[in-house]
Amino acid sequence: MRQSLVAFLALVSLSSLPAAEQPAVRRTAWGAPDLQGIWDFATITPVERPATLAGKEVLTSEEAAQFEKQTLEQRNPDRRDGTREADVGRAYNEFWWDFGSKIIGTRRTSLVVDPPDGKIPPLTEEGKKKAAALAATRSGFASGPEDRNLWERCLVAPNAGPPMLPSAYNNNVQIFQTPDSVIIFNEMINDARIVPLDGRPHVPENIRLWRGDSRGRWQGNTLVVETTNFRDDGAFRNATASMRLVERFRRVDAETLLYEFTVSDPATWAKPWSVALPMKRTAGPIYEYACHEGNYGMVNLLSGARKLEKVQGESSKPDSSKPR
Repeated sequence: MRQSLVAFLALVSLSSLPAAEQPAVRRTAWGAPDLQGIWDFATITPVERPATLAGKEVLTSEEAAQFEKQTLEQRNPDRRDGTREADVGRAYNEFWWDFGSKIIGTRRTSLVVDPPDGKIPPLTEEGKKKAAALAATRSGFASGPEDRNLWERCLVAPNAGPPMLPSAYNNNVQIFQTPDSVIIFNEMINDARIVPLDGRPHVPENIRLWRGDSRGRWQGNTLVVETTNFRDDGAFRNATASMRLVERFRRVDAETLLYEFTVSDPATWAKPWSVALPMKRTAGPIYEYACHEGNYGMVNLLSGARKLEKVQGESSKPDSSKPR
């Protein structure tokens, strides 16, 4: 299951070098591998391998340059081609976005490394039903905040994690360490996840959390974080509350942190799947993301829905000026 992941690690970790040539592992004052710093994980490498690159795991240097050029041109919201509708659809100009401009250093065609085809496994029948039910509830007007997605409610965000994935902006995470815990502070929604390292068990089964319950341990020079106890309405990519997430953080060199994760939820996907995402060190700083539950954006969304309901209700009334 992890053959592609192992191959990827061999590329970025220099594991084929003799021990004497291995880069020294940075350590904290108490001897743990030092993962601290601000890490940028913006990249235009897609999570899943595009159909146009099916069967191609790694790009050549020339192909990578062409892929970057085409992606940036297609994604540029400042261009003024196409219909008026397309122009309005690109209302947020380039200034607001921070997808990144490069693919990852290994030139892989997807962040998904397992399955080998670079695709997230298909949904189970239960997973399809849940996705359809959620789509149905969100297709109409929002009666209240609960009808909007969790990102709009500022509760969780797609790339904030766990697990973390690149998104449109705020693709930065800061890691702090103490002898008995690791703090993973994500720029998106300014979420701080505190991961105990003292061997304590997970919280009881009946306690469910938006971001799950994380516990960490050192496995050699790799920090392994296992997260369970997700909420059914908050789990990653509409997974169920039974989702289990295993993340791995390892300092490859002074400028690179390798972040991997494996997601397992037999009720949602046909099999587990894994991602490998190299993060690059950056000077920062981490900026405030002023998103909080009950903010003005939600008030405007709901007041707009009420206006639309009123307009549609009036348009559906029979015209009293016409003879019957």
